[in-house]
Amino acid sequence: MSIKPVEIQVRFSDIDVMGHVNNATYLSYFEYTRMHYFEKLLGLKWEWKKHGILLVRNEIEYLKPIFLNDKPIIEMYLGEIGNKSFTFHYEVRVNNLVCTKALSKIVCYNSIEQKTISIPERMKLSFDQLLKHTNEAT
Repeated sequence: MSIKPVEIQVRFSDIDVMGHVNNATYLSYFEYTRMHYFEKLLGLKWEWKKHGILLVRNEIEYLKPIFLNDKPIIEMYLGEIGNKSFTFHYEVRVNNLVCTKALSKIVCYNSIEQKTISIPERMKLSFDQLLKHTNEAT
């Protein structure tokens, strides 16, 4: 299965005084991308309170600026996977040129019990789709 990359509409409020997308705005773009992919991987009825996630780290490398009239797309790939945590990698492209690379480290969390949990089996199995997608893209 191939998950279609996220298409971002750059809003005027995303632009800073330099005329390009503000660095902090990318975090919102990546959050939107994660939710897009999770919806495709797990569906809308996933029990997020019981089988949730916590974002523990972001890293962003800004390679080229993105401007108001650009049409960026974001693809997300699975990186490292452990027992309780995993890493997502992002590539932001405009006209097939990579403008930004990033990663997010995420820990699975049960907010009802207020504790970290092992990656739920269904979530872990769904990550196979991201691996296949990654292999298809190379």
